[in-house]
Amino acid sequence: MSPDQYTLSELMLPVGNGHTLYVQEWGNKNVQTPILFLHGGPGGSCKDRHKQIFNPARERVIFFDQRGCGKSTPYGSLEHNQTKYIVEDIEKILSRLGVESVILHGGSWGCALALFYGLAHPPRVKAMVLHGIWTSTQSENDWLDKGGFRTFYPEVWEQYAASVPSKYRHDPSSYHFPRILGNDPEAIKASGYAYESLEGSAISLDDRFTPDNFDEFDPSGIQMEAYYLTNLCFMPDRYILDNASKLTMPIWLVQGRYDMVCPPTTAYELHKALPQSELLWTMNGHKAEHESWNLMRTLMLQLSESA
Repeated sequence: MSPDQYTLSELMLPVGNGHTLYVQEWGNKNVQTPILFLHGGPGGSCKDRHKQIFNPARERVIFFDQRGCGKSTPYGSLEHNQTKYIVEDIEKILSRLGVESVILHGGSWGCALALFYGLAHPPRVKAMVLHGIWTSTQSENDWLDKGGFRTFYPEVWEQYAASVPSKYRHDPSSYHFPRILGNDPEAIKASGYAYESLEGSAISLDDRFTPDNFDEFDPSGIQMEAYYLTNLCFMPDRYILDNASKLTMPIWLVQGRYDMVCPPTTAYELHKALPQSELLWTMNGHKAEHESWNLMRTLMLQLSESA
């Protein structure tokens, strides 16, 4: 993410364990309750296009790259990189900026992180707007990694299965993930590329997905994702769903009916478990652009103005 005319401040914030986070505060400095943007992944980063969701004249947004991601250093590091540390990092960011409470916005992994943070620090969270609903359960991981979506994308699954020796074709990720998390750079890159191609095809929701050029492919993001997924994002299975009743703040859930990465049934189950939520269905896949973004722009602006 680059600074622009609406950037209020940039900082590299040391958070301990050798990690330093890139933080950018953006928008209207006079807005009392800012929005904290939580990027996806794990292993993603904040992008300039993420600013398109927000109105800089009427909203104040805090962006940061999570440990090992984007401009944060050391890049790609898995050391002292777990969900609990990111929650501590958020506390340090808010304290550094003098922020008492926030509106959380996140999708996919950012959604799970928002919910986990809300359970850890409920007084800090005024509301949430979440999309691509994901709570890091084993069944959600299996939906993608073990081909639960193959009814819709049989050719994508077949290609992924063909990338492994025959004895692993019933569960190709059981072959690729150990290699992604191993020490052989060539194996890390080859298996990371195979898994990113699988995920990218499922995300695209059409036949226009073009894989990255293999020679230019950086496996760091996929390596971090595999590290988190194999550890259920360092929380007990169904932790968020089983504790969702404790999240009493208003929460809006925006879910694409055709999301092939985050099964829509999770959004419905979470909605039923939350005391004060509204579930809004769109015709999107996993990508939030277009219909979901337009809906979230309206929700975020309304929340910012009422905060």
